Amino acid sequence: MDWHLVLAGVLVGFVVGLTGMGGGALMTPILVLFFKVDPLTAVSSDLLASVAMKPVGAAVHQRRGTVDMRLVRLLCYGSVPAAFCSVLLLRVLTDPASLQSVIRAGLAVALLLAVSTVVVRAIIERVRVREPAAVTVRPVPTVLVGVVGGLVVGVTSVGSGSLIIVALMLLYPGLTMARLVGTDLMQAIPLVGAAALGHLLFGDVEFHLTGALLLGALPAVYLGARLSSRAPAGLIRSALLIVLAASALKLLGASDAVVLWVGGAMVAVALLLLVRSRRKSAKEPVDRAVGSPGPPRQDQ
Repeated sequence: MDWHLVLAGVLVGFVVGLTGMGGGALMTPILVLFFKVDPLTAVSSDLLASVAMKPVGAAVHQRRGTVDMRLVRLLCYGSVPAAFCSVLLLRVLTDPASLQSVIRAGLAVALLLAVSTVVVRAIIERVRVREPAAVTVRPVPTVLVGVVGGLVVGVTSVGSGSLIIVALMLLYPGLTMARLVGTDLMQAIPLVGAAALGHLLFGDVEFHLTGALLLGALPAVYLGARLSSRAPAGLIRSALLIVLAASALKLLGASDAVVLWVGGAMVAVALLLLVRSRRKSAKEPVDRAVGSPGPPRQDQ
């Protein structure tokens, strides 16, 4: 048993439980860049691990009634066949000698898309509707979101928890965040299952690799979920964005100097935003205290 892989599973599982993000977007680059696993095997093994991890969160949301099964079905109509077929098309249309480089490049692009969608998600969360509202289902756009998400996930293992949820936020602004997350987690189960099945048929999965990852990830997911309400999610999200951006640049062949400059710039921006947010939070109670009327005066 490679305990370094177990520790990697602990790290990724904890981040997923804490923020709901970073499964494939974090695990696959770690396997490729740090453990030197070839991209196809990394994607395949991560997808199989996700098949075991996704139901944990989905079951919680199902019990709480925060899953919209109408949207789950529509998304799966597009994502399940697309995820399975993307693996087949990748093998048929890509020369075996260049297959790994194609997946590596696709993974880098998917990570950059994931960074962009996380930023967009944070912006939308600030302006979106906070109260539950009636949701009018839009079948064709929802199925198309599933198709695109399935294609991306099948090739790179990235997107089931980032790209699709942002698309749902744009399509259905009346959905509460809990229902968005619950719906996304539920639809991800058949999605990653179909993609994992496609990879299993070609023998790309290394089961000892997947087993080591799950040994660390499953308890860490539970622990992260238990601590999610107490942790500074904004700080963790910023750190995750920096890691994803740096991983994407390394996968694209950027030099260490470029990665360090970009990472340093992102750290500086994150720190500035954190300081600004804390100052704003500290100022608001003072403003309310100054503006609020004092207790009625009682004459002796």
